[in-house]
Amino acid sequence: MTSQKTPIAPPKLGEPYLLTPGPLTTAYETKEAMLRDWGSWDGDFRAMTAEMRTRLLDMLGPGKEEFDCVPMQGSGTFAVEAMLGSLTARDSKILVLANGAYGQRSAKTLAYLGRDHVVLDKGDYLPPRGDEVAQILADDPAITHVVAIHCETSSGILNPVGEISDAVYAAGRKLLIDSMSAFGAIELRPSEVRFEALVSSANKCIEGVPGFGFVLARKSELEAAKGNCQSLSLDVHDQWAHMEKTGQWRFTPPTHAVAAFLTALRAHEAEGGVAGRGGRYTANRDTLVAGMRDIGLETLLQDRWLSPIIVTFFCPDDPKFSFDRFYDLMKAKNFIIYPGKLTIVDSFRVGCIGQMDEHVMRQVVEATRETLNEMGVTNAAPPEIAIKERAKLAA
Repeated sequence: MTSQKTPIAPPKLGEPYLLTPGPLTTAYETKEAMLRDWGSWDGDFRAMTAEMRTRLLDMLGPGKEEFDCVPMQGSGTFAVEAMLGSLTARDSKILVLANGAYGQRSAKTLAYLGRDHVVLDKGDYLPPRGDEVAQILADDPAITHVVAIHCETSSGILNPVGEISDAVYAAGRKLLIDSMSAFGAIELRPSEVRFEALVSSANKCIEGVPGFGFVLARKSELEAAKGNCQSLSLDVHDQWAHMEKTGQWRFTPPTHAVAAFLTALRAHEAEGGVAGRGGRYTANRDTLVAGMRDIGLETLLQDRWLSPIIVTFFCPDDPKFSFDRFYDLMKAKNFIIYPGKLTIVDSFRVGCIGQMDEHVMRQVVEATRETLNEMGVTNAAPPEIAIKERAKLAA
């Protein structure tokens, strides 16, 4: 199947479009699925949980039989912490590959867990490369695991997990992937990219609502994880073992969010699965980037590194530009954008995911053009330092 071509219906009830990396704009049918109550121990809900786990595993493609799916209550960060705390032993040493806020958050999580770790910090937006990882692993044989961020949404960069994986397994170590903002739209097949586990969330590329995340891990890793976790609630092994035995969650599940997610999963399949969803998001990105560049706005990243998830733009170097006013004027036009997270230059981000298509992205571009005109911004180009920073990426 191919990416759907008909325009997506606008949000109902006067809702704005959420141009963020999640929570995001969801289909009306997904929201509607939350109107019914479910008994958490009832057989119907157990069947919903089983279907959800199976559908998520199916997205892995060849090699999926070596994995299992463990949903975990809470936000995506809860699921990341659950993976890190459960699938590494207490005497493990972890290399964290950081090029933005979410790599740094993994490092902070490991510090809270008391896990020995080191960080390859690439700054705001430079990608960690396979040769760098290989060298660090060669220099430090005590490292047992590597943590990589699939799509670092603080910049919008799509990190090269394939070459990272090659380096990790050539050195005989294990790879854990935070695919929070990429899974469901960007292929990540264990038959092509080796990893021990990945983590993602309901309210990202599958277009569900917040409430839980999930860990897709090799069964061998889940079996070996018993006793690793120092948290009852975040113990992936215990959650997995209980689900395998009873079909139920250990503690109260987010029943309404699960019902919505099942609706979203079925829509994901109908759109063409990972390829179809990723194709729509890619078209969104390409339409957005071309239109914004036509206005004069510059992307942080060169085309090679642009993800189809979220795009970072430099703020104009015009004295009349104010992000706060820009945000408010865009919101008045029913578009919620995202502030930037860069430390050196000011920026803002526009998400490409959720119930939006290229027709909506053209509206985003036009709303941006109108907003800059209203602000009296005549030059959308970024400051000179921004261009110098971007040149580092090319080097």
